[in-house]
Amino acid sequence: MEWSDIRIFLAIARAGTLQGAARAIGQTQPTMGRRLRALEDSLGHTLFQRTADGLVLTDEGAGMLAHAERMEEEAIALERTLAGQGEVLEGALRVSSSDWFGVHVLAPVIADFVRAHPRVSVELVTESRLLSLARREADLVFRIRPFDEPDIMQRKLMHMDYGLYCATNATAPTLGDGTGQGLVTMDSAFADLPDVTWLRQQLPNGHVVFRSNNREAQARLCAAGAGVAVLPRLLAERVGGLRMVPTETPPPGRDVWVGYHRDLRRLARLRALLDATLLALADH
Repeated sequence: MEWSDIRIFLAIARAGTLQGAARAIGQTQPTMGRRLRALEDSLGHTLFQRTADGLVLTDEGAGMLAHAERMEEEAIALERTLAGQGEVLEGALRVSSSDWFGVHVLAPVIADFVRAHPRVSVELVTESRLLSLARREADLVFRIRPFDEPDIMQRKLMHMDYGLYCATNATAPTLGDGTGQGLVTMDSAFADLPDVTWLRQQLPNGHVVFRSNNREAQARLCAAGAGVAVLPRLLAERVGGLRMVPTETPPPGRDVWVGYHRDLRRLARLRALLDATLLALADH
């Protein structure tokens, strides 16, 4: 049994379609189909049931899944161990963060870093999904909550203050209870975030004019005069066109955490990028 065939089996099981699995591991859909048929023939079992909605694991496929995942864990652990022994500043690094933090905070740091170390290739992934460090979906992850996964090395990178903002050229809003005030805020999936709760409590009669899970989109709408928004001060400073609205109590801030798998703690390029980020944010 070839490990590469097991990777294909896992990709299909997770994606539910050949097209999605092909996209995930960088192969073509016909190749995925051929490899799956060859694997099923070699095992003498049908691993997936073909349905109108995609591919569903059969009983035999479901029985194989846990074993395949353990094989994947060991293979990735081996990759991490070997990668963690590298002392030369060359090779790839995959970094994950939220959208605005990646664009406005990490991108300038990475630009300076790759100019200084041109043999390192950095991939920056900005999305709300928390990527797995254990499966090496990312090598270095920045996020606003501590890591609770095992074998993760982490530290608090910085504390991030938030403020209430309006457009620079807008008339200073009279907040009161928010009556008549347009609000720019997070979408419903993030309604329980501390700053969203604060805005709702401070301006209970305000009306939402724009929701988005993208902080930079909120900042741009706010700068265009759509309404007031609670934003990280670091973002507001970089976007421009915004001024802080005085409030009796400030919005709650958040801590930023950075984490990586302990097997990569000796990886020179990871340590160097982390040190560069810490130095760049030393004043925040």
